[in-house]
Amino acid sequence: MSDSKQAIQDATQVAPLVQGKVPGRRLSVAPMMDWTDRHCRVFHRQITRHTWLYTEMVTTGALVYGDVERHLRFDGVEHPVALQLGGSDPADLAKSAKLGEQWGYDEINLNCGCPSERVQKGAFGACLMGEPALVADCVKAMRDAVSVDVTVKHRIGIDDNEAYGFVRDFVGTIADAGCRTFIVHARNAVLKGLSPKENREIPPLRYAVAYQLKREFPDLEIIINGGIKTDDEIALHLEQVDGVMLGREAYHNPWVMAGWDQRFYGDAAAPRSRQQVLEAMIPYIAEQLRQYGPHGLKLNSITRHMLGIMTGLPGARAFRQMLSDSKRLAGGDPALLLEAAARMPDTH
Repeated sequence: MSDSKQAIQDATQVAPLVQGKVPGRRLSVAPMMDWTDRHCRVFHRQITRHTWLYTEMVTTGALVYGDVERHLRFDGVEHPVALQLGGSDPADLAKSAKLGEQWGYDEINLNCGCPSERVQKGAFGACLMGEPALVADCVKAMRDAVSVDVTVKHRIGIDDNEAYGFVRDFVGTIADAGCRTFIVHARNAVLKGLSPKENREIPPLRYAVAYQLKREFPDLEIIINGGIKTDDEIALHLEQVDGVMLGREAYHNPWVMAGWDQRFYGDAAAPRSRQQVLEAMIPYIAEQLRQYGPHGLKLNSITRHMLGIMTGLPGARAFRQMLSDSKRLAGGDPALLLEAAARMPDTH
């Protein structure tokens, strides 16, 4: 192993999985387009050792016909990490799931929750909730192709259908195909008339629906998602369901994850300070820039995910401004992270 690769491994090393066992999905960070790329996930892993991390949605077309390495490469430090797929053709999903397993992902997740019109034109995402038999065929095809878990992320209804029976029958049909884990975004998806952002804010949250699914399907793993922001909220949900997934709060305020390993996974190890997290990222960034060069990777491709680490602290705005300075970023020096942190009165 080269000295540079060893340095990266040392700096990004997290606590090993206990006896090789993958931690449970008590907590996870949601798949978010344009946000949860591999650099974001490496950064998040410096804050939490055990939380599950999810890729951005990758379409089957991108894998069957596109650049597989570009879409699937990731750093080993990211484990446990799940690949989210978008698609509706069972054969293509099976091929894509197999590729994901070969690349080392710990889980393959099927997107049945994205409401964007672009995704609907591809006949997948939230509109698939209207075709549970097709989703069941997709899940079966993927399960036949891989040995890792195949899971489904979905909404609790589509358009104005708020009947519990709709989502109950959807989950029941997919469970009959062998799926044991359902990530439930506790809002309806409005397929026409609302943007993806509005779909995350306007349809009301109905957590009770996810709770009812867990009561009706006690043998299934039910993970709740949508509008959750604090540790205390997480703890309340965990009294009702098996796991909690956070999305934008974890991205914009990543330090919310700093205490998760201790509180929710019983890990006695002290969490890293903000300063230690930044220091751990420097050799990773340096190696990425070395591998892909200034024309293939820009410094802000990685640092943009780190802007929120100082959220809530005095001086956080100055930290963000320095990491957003185009002239400084053009220099491609990852030490900019520490220089920005040095202007903070507290980085713990």
